[in-house]
Amino acid sequence: MRHQDLAREAAVDRTAFYGARPYAHLREEFERRLQNLQEAGQIPDPREARIERLKAEITTLKERLARADNVNEELSEFRSQALARLAAQHEEIVRLREITTGTTRVSFLPPPRTTVIGTCS
Repeated sequence: MRHQDLAREAAVDRTAFYGARPYAHLREEFERRLQNLQEAGQIPDPREARIERLKAEITTLKERLARADNVNEELSEFRSQALARLAAQHEEIVRLREITTGTTRVSFLPPPRTTVIGTCS
């Protein structure tokens, strides 16, 4: 295993594993434990572990992509419905305007009066 990986596992600076630095004993202990676990067959091959990690990551990304596709599909459907409703409302407004221009019975109300009683403070 590389010193970079050991440093990451121990959460210390990579250069601390070289020579007689303060963490050199951690490197030795870590390598001894790793050796014992590998001999017991408890730690898989690093390549196999990486392959499994990448497979899990791919599965997660595929699930995330499927969720995003579902959201996009729902939003597209919502957009289509909204456009259809807007078109129907526009048609109704046009129809009502045509009706009101043809008759003189429609009268417009005067603007409301603004009467102030007393002080406004």
